[in-house]
Amino acid sequence: MCDGVVQFLLRHDQKDAFRFAPQQREAARQILARHALDSAAIETICVIENYNSPQERVYTKSDAALRIADSLGGIWSLTLAARLLPRFLRDACYDVIARNRYRIFGRRAECRIPTTHDQHKFLG
Repeated sequence: MCDGVVQFLLRHDQKDAFRFAPQQREAARQILARHALDSAAIETICVIENYNSPQERVYTKSDAALRIADSLGGIWSLTLAARLLPRFLRDACYDVIARNRYRIFGRRAECRIPTTHDQHKFLG
């Protein structure tokens, strides 16, 4: 699912707002460590806002998905109505999708290598 989300964002990020870092890489480990999150134990998408500033903040699970939708704008903004649900319900839905991700989205043997056009979007 990670590669699928990255590919989706590469296609739809009209504002060039998103950057990507695999959680196993040093760049992501440092960011997560600043927020007392263990990159080896965390199994969710993370969205970092205000990267490398005093206002830096990490969002995970449904909060991260809603931050992505908010940043994309347009029709994706309709998903923001989900904020009306308590986080525990949103995260439970996120967990169901994550557990069934291969059944829903399919399985890939490998992640796509970024093109030279997309290289600037990948950290570390």
